[in-house]
Amino acid sequence: MQKIIKVKLLRLVFPLFLIISCNNSTSNHQTAKTQADSLMDEVMEGHNVGMAKMSKLNEEKNAIQQVLDSMSRLPTNTQKSSAHYKMQLDSAFNRLTFADHAMEKWMNEFNMDSSLNNTEQRIKYLESEKIKISNVKDAMISSLQKADSVLKNR
Repeated sequence: MQKIIKVKLLRLVFPLFLIISCNNSTSNHQTAKTQADSLMDEVMEGHNVGMAKMSKLNEEKNAIQQVLDSMSRLPTNTQKSSAHYKMQLDSAFNRLTFADHAMEKWMNEFNMDSSLNNTEQRIKYLESEKIKISNVKDAMISSLQKADSVLKNR
């Protein structure tokens, strides 16, 4: 019984101790680390938003490819009259492909552990990566919007 009381007390005291100890550090080094942590969170949030769009991006690419394949089997006269729509589909497909490759490239090049021992350099790196992943995320979102718009014109 006494062991259970000690475990329950430890479960109550440990989180309280953790909160108090975290609030007591206010040095400049800790502030910079907090800024780096915040930037890393923002970078990861951009990455997570982009990754959540990946399956939709691939679905849209497949849908466009199916329409393009169907159009290639149409009679020549119909293909000629659909040339403008085919160009829109090609453009949307290329934008989706670019966004897909941009995310892949960013993930391959991103170094989560960059400049861990140099806070100033780490902050600069993460600020740069935040811009990059934001651009990738924007490319994904806009390419999906374009694809949706073009596919609705079927």
